[in-house]
Amino acid sequence: MAKPVVIVVGADKGGVGKTTVSRTLLDYFSANNVPTRAFDTESPRGTLKRFHPDITEIVDMTTTSDQMKIFDTLNAASPSVTVIDVRAGLLSPALASLRDIGFLDAAKAGQITFAVFHILGPSIASLDEIAETANFMHGAKYFLVKNFINDTQFFQWDQSTYNSYFHRIKDATDLTIPKLNEMAYEQVEVSSVPFLKFVANKGKDDEAANYSFVLRGYVRHWLANVWSEFDRIKLTDLVGAKPGVRGGEK
Repeated sequence: MAKPVVIVVGADKGGVGKTTVSRTLLDYFSANNVPTRAFDTESPRGTLKRFHPDITEIVDMTTTSDQMKIFDTLNAASPSVTVIDVRAGLLSPALASLRDIGFLDAAKAGQITFAVFHILGPSIASLDEIAETANFMHGAKYFLVKNFINDTQFFQWDQSTYNSYFHRIKDATDLTIPKLNEMAYEQVEVSSVPFLKFVANKGKDDEAANYSFVLRGYVRHWLANVWSEFDRIKLTDLVGAKPGVRGGEK
């Protein structure tokens, strides 16, 4: 059986677009034919669940019963990749609970492939999160994500300040999510479909839709740039998949 892969996407502050990153990951794995399941910890109302209802379950990660729902099924679940979208402000507590249940030790021992996509904010305070999160990163792949989706300007910390934090962590990798045209982003939000379906001009149930040709073009171009970042960090290798001809890129 393939080794389970767990990817945590989170931040210690809200408004940094972490669920957008989770959505691009689910589309990327779908296009690469990687079976994936997702957990949305925005209980009881989940944003990720709205866009990917078929593979997403809403959980409260602070409860033992829901932790069991996620981690007791890692080996039994047919999808080998599990994406956990952690509610804003809960990244550090979530990682602490993973430590307490022995998950981090299992990752360190090589029994589980574990990756964290840490979505950074523009303030110096968000860099302080790196130092806190780094304590949990032994045995994990750690990705520091600058997400420009909300027109974020990373002006409050210069590159040298960032480097001083970045270099504290062994094997941390930088990742940039470019900005998507605002009108295109809003149209996808209104349609409540994955980015891939929007590009393909399909509705929730794969029925033909009538989205703007121009806005679909913006989303297609943006998604290709995001996926090139995922290709650069060899995300398919990380999850044990072989890159091939992707759906949505024909």
